[in-house]
Amino acid sequence: MRKTRVWITMGCCLFAVAIFALAQSIRKPGLWEMTANMTWQQSPMPAGMAPPGTEPHTTEVCLTRAQIDRYGAPISQNRDCKIVNIARKPTGMTANLVCSGRIIGKGEVRASWTDSEHATSTIHFLGTMQAGPNPLPVEWTVDSTSVYKGPDCGSVKPMPMPNN
Repeated sequence: MRKTRVWITMGCCLFAVAIFALAQSIRKPGLWEMTANMTWQQSPMPAGMAPPGTEPHTTEVCLTRAQIDRYGAPISQNRDCKIVNIARKPTGMTANLVCSGRIIGKGEVRASWTDSEHATSTIHFLGTMQAGPNPLPVEWTVDSTSVYKGPDCGSVKPMPMPNN
């Protein structure tokens, strides 16, 4: 009976590792089209002025195998921000976004994928933005969808891997 439990436990563990490895391998490196939509819950702009970045923005991203292995999906990067505490799952990932510089604060990153060619992500951020001598509170959310376009990135260069 005890040997049976050990074999069942080992079989389940091996099955879980195989599923996780399969999920890792189906993510495709290459050219992805990312459409991001930013909404401000608390804008740094004076009343009556439109905050920056509120229109949907579509860009092409070259995703490398190393980025897939680390994040699993295209993730927006900013030189003043780091993605930390990455928790990978077969169908998604979560992480924290920590920013220091002109914008200081923390955010939560969630990404998910249902197949090898589609991903969605949400970043919710809360912090302050330096505007003149006084920091202003900010809160924003970026929702994005990514669609795989093909293995050849053409002239689109991969984003450098951050040293997080």
